[in-house]
Formats: sequence, structure tokens, C-alpha cells
Amino acid sequence: MSKTIVLIHGAWLNSRSWEHVKARYEARGYTVLAPDWPLDEGEPAALRARPHPKFEALGQHQIVDHYEAIIRALPEAPILIGHSLGGVVIQHLLDRGLGVAGVAIDPAPTPGVPIFPHALVSALPVFLDPFSRSKVKHMSRRFFARRFAQTLGAAQAETAYDRYIVPTPGRVYWDGIVKPMKIDWTNPKRPPLLLIGGGKDLIADAAMTRAIHARQSRAPSRTDYVEFAERSHWTMLDTGWEQVADAAIEWAEKL
Repeated sequence: MSKTIVLIHGAWLNSRSWEHVKARYEARGYTVLAPDWPLDEGEPAALRARPHPKFEALGQHQIVDHYEAIIRALPEAPILIGHSLGGVVIQHLLDRGLGVAGVAIDPAPTPGVPIFPHALVSALPVFLDPFSRSKVKHMSRRFFARRFAQTLGAAQAETAYDRYIVPTPGRVYWDGIVKPMKIDWTNPKRPPLLLIGGGKDLIADAAMTRAIHARQSRAPSRTDYVEFAERSHWTMLDTGWEQVADAAIEWAEKL
């Protein structure tokens, strides 16, 4: 198995969200990369105050292509681990034959699979703004505390928001509807895939993750599913994140 890992963050976060996971995997002897989306690097507070002026034009196609270029430049094919929209990016990269294996944690709505209720409700702040496809959107502290990381206490939520939350382009939401990239569910060259769901996830329903698993299981490659019943969408930074991180890498190590 590869000794290189590429971590891919989702919307509203950047590479800082992987700080604990990256250190844990490095302690296991891995070379770990956690590249930002294009134009998404920097301190979250600075990004909230002043997003890059071209960030609003960033879409899913550019994000996937960005990670493909990074992966193809590596000396060995990596293990790919993504959270939320990063979990969708992982699926597209695997569909392109990249990586030795992939783990999609709490994947966002994936083209070809119906959007489930929690995911739809959580996307409404973007979709109810008819001009959001050409805007950089900001997550409210109320939304973060009630839906993104609802398992945190009030003080914890304030601290977590300040440290990690960044703006995101509305375009990455609309791309899933207006011009979605298709996935070949029967792709015989798709590397093994593990999908991880969270039973308390109010951003990406566990039922939706199970539905994605059912579609991905049409491929002949190994396709597994694990659900953590008590975990929210904040799973990789909430108390007990180590259990999820270990489940992801230990699955890959056993292939």
C-alpha cells in the first residue's frame, strides 16, 4: 500500500481542518499532503474578512482538475481521503483512475444520487439566493452551531468557527445541478472505495451516503461502508475524531 496520503477538504473549510488528522497520519509514517482548493489558502479569519477576488469563479471542475494535477505529479499513487465536498472530489478522482484507494467521509451530494432532506435544507442558504452562483458566500455562526457542528457546546462552536470556517464559492453548489460531472458507477478501473457516514450529520445525511454506496457498489472494485451513529458533519474535528481517522487509514492498510 502507498505511504502517501492526500487529504481533500470540503466547502466552508480549508487545509487547516486537517491539522490533527495530518499529524496523526504522519506519526504513522505517512507522507501527508493537504492541499487547499485554489485561492483558498491562508488564515481563516483573513479569508473571512477578505476572500480572494477571483474565488467566486471557482467551481467543482477546477477543483477536481487541481487535485488531479497534484496527484499526477507525486512519485507514487496516494491514498485519497476527502470530507464533504472533498468526498465528492475523491469519487471523481477515483473515477479517473487516480489513487490506490479512496475514503469519502460524509460526502456531499454526488451527481447521480438524489439529494436527501438534510443536505437539501442545509443548501438552502445558498440556493435561495438567485445570484449566489457568482458570489462568495459566508456561513453564519448560527448555521454552524445548529447544523454543521451541532454536537458542540456554544463556547466550543464559537472557538471552532473562529479557527476553521472560511467562505466558499456559491458556484460549487450550483455546479452539482447546472453542470454536474458524471461518475461511471460501473467503472472497472475504479480503485477501492470506503464511504463513511455520520448518523447525526445534518449536512450530508447518512442515508444519502448509503445511497452513494449503493451506486458505487455497481463497480467491480471493493466498495465498503461504515457508519458512526453519533457523529455530526464536524466529525474530523469533534471529540473522538481519532476513531474516524483510524478507521479510514486502517481500512486502506488492509487492502
